[in-house]
Amino acid sequence: MSIKSAPISIATNLRSRRQRLAEIIDFPAILWSGTASSRNFPANLYSFRSSSHFLYFAGLPLENAAIRLEDGKLQLFMDDAVPGSALWHGEMPTREDFAQLIGADAAFPLAELRSHSTEAATIAVQNPTTYQEQAEVLNRPIAPANAPHSIDLELARAIITLRLTHDATALAELRQAATCTVQAHKAGMQATPNAKLEAEVRAAMEGVIIAHNMTFAYSSIVTVHGEVLHNNQYHHALLADALLLADVGAETENGWASDVTRTWPVSGKFSPTQRDLYDVVLAAHDACIEKVRPGVEYQDVHFLAASVIAQGLADLGILRGKVADLVEMDAHALFFPHGVGHLLGLDVHDMEDLGDLAGYEAGKTRSDRFGLGFLRLNRPLKAGMLVTIEPGFYQVPAILNDPALRSKYQDVVDWERLAQFSDVRGIRIEDDVLVTESGSEVLTADLPTKAEEIEQLVQS
Repeated sequence: MSIKSAPISIATNLRSRRQRLAEIIDFPAILWSGTASSRNFPANLYSFRSSSHFLYFAGLPLENAAIRLEDGKLQLFMDDAVPGSALWHGEMPTREDFAQLIGADAAFPLAELRSHSTEAATIAVQNPTTYQEQAEVLNRPIAPANAPHSIDLELARAIITLRLTHDATALAELRQAATCTVQAHKAGMQATPNAKLEAEVRAAMEGVIIAHNMTFAYSSIVTVHGEVLHNNQYHHALLADALLLADVGAETENGWASDVTRTWPVSGKFSPTQRDLYDVVLAAHDACIEKVRPGVEYQDVHFLAASVIAQGLADLGILRGKVADLVEMDAHALFFPHGVGHLLGLDVHDMEDLGDLAGYEAGKTRSDRFGLGFLRLNRPLKAGMLVTIEPGFYQVPAILNDPALRSKYQDVVDWERLAQFSDVRGIRIEDDVLVTESGSEVLTADLPTKAEEIEQLVQS
C-alpha cells in the first residue's frame, strides 16, 4: 500500500461516514481488516482483501489492522512493519502516516486494542485467524456475520443503513470500476475471433483490468457453458456455433466493485434461434431498467423480468398458457431460475456476508418458491442505491431433466419446440444501475446490449 495511491480527500469523506454512524448508535464499535491467508505454505499468500466494513470507515485496505469507532471518532490499531520486511516488500508508511491519511484521531500498536475493547460491538470477519482474535480481544463469543445478535446486530443494522446508498466518493469509485469493466468486455469481444479457448478471451478481459491497476471483484465467468451459472473453468474450445457468456467485473484499488455480463456469438453472428432468445432476455433487461426508480419494490422488478421472459417464451412456442398463470406457477423459472440482481458496492453482492439482513427489508423473508428463493434483494429502491439488473435464459440439464419438474410442467412446455433451440445453453445480460431521484442511470451504458451492436464489436 502506497500513500500516494490514496485519494487526497479521503479523510474528510471518512469523517462524514463515521459521524453518520455515531448518529445511529451510542456504543463503541471495533472493526477488523483481516489478514492474508496462506495458499500452500506460510510465505506464499493469497492476495489480501480487507473486510468491506473496515474499508468503508477506514478507506484503505490495511492488513492486520483494527479501528475503534465511537462518537464520530476513529482510533487506528496496527503495528509498524518489522525491520526485516523492507527487504521483501520495500519501505512501508508508518502507523502514524496511515493514521494521518485516514483522519484517525489516535493511533496505537495492535497489542493495545484489548484495553480499548470494553463493551464494543463488532462484525465477524471471514478470515478464521482474525475471527478468533476478535473473540479473544472482546472476551466473548462472536456470532457469524450472517447471524449477529445483541449490540453486534445493532451495529450491523446501522452499517446497512449507511451502505445501502452511496455517497459521492463511493460513486466516483464505482464509476471507475464500471468504466474499466466496459473496456474489458469490449476487449473480450474483439479477442474472440482469434481465440481458440475460453481462457484466451478471459486473458484479454482480465488484462484490461490489471492494466488499470485494478483487480477482479469475483472469479471471472467466461464460458460457452452459460447454463453453469458460476462456471470458473476456461478450457473449452470456442466452436463457431456457440454463444460465449462473460460475467466479469473490475474492483478498484480501494475495493469498489462492478458486475457486468454480456453474451455474444463466437462466430460474430447470432443464429436465428440464438437471436430469438437473446431478444427475449434483452426485452426483460430493458423493461426492468425502465422500471427502476425510488419507491419501486425490487421484487416487483424481478416479477417483471419473469413476466417478460414468460411472454417471450410463449411467443416462441416454448411455453403454453397465459403469462400471469405461467409466472404464478413459476414455469419461467425452468429457464430463469435466479433473481434479477442484487446490491452492488464494496462487495459484488454488497453486504451479503450479513446474510439477508442487508438484502431483505425488515419483516421480509426468503420465499421457498422455485426460482424466487434465489432473489438476493427484496427492498423498496431508494435514490443512491446501486443494483444489478441481470435477467437470463438457461437450459440447465439438472432442471430440465428433473422428473418431478418434467411432470409438473408437462402441459405448459412444448419440449419438441424447445429442442429446436439446442444451440442456446445460456444467455445473461447484466448492467449496473444507479437509482436516482427521478429514475435510474446505467453506469455501464457504454457497453452495447443490442444484438447488432454486439455482433459488430465481435466482428471488429
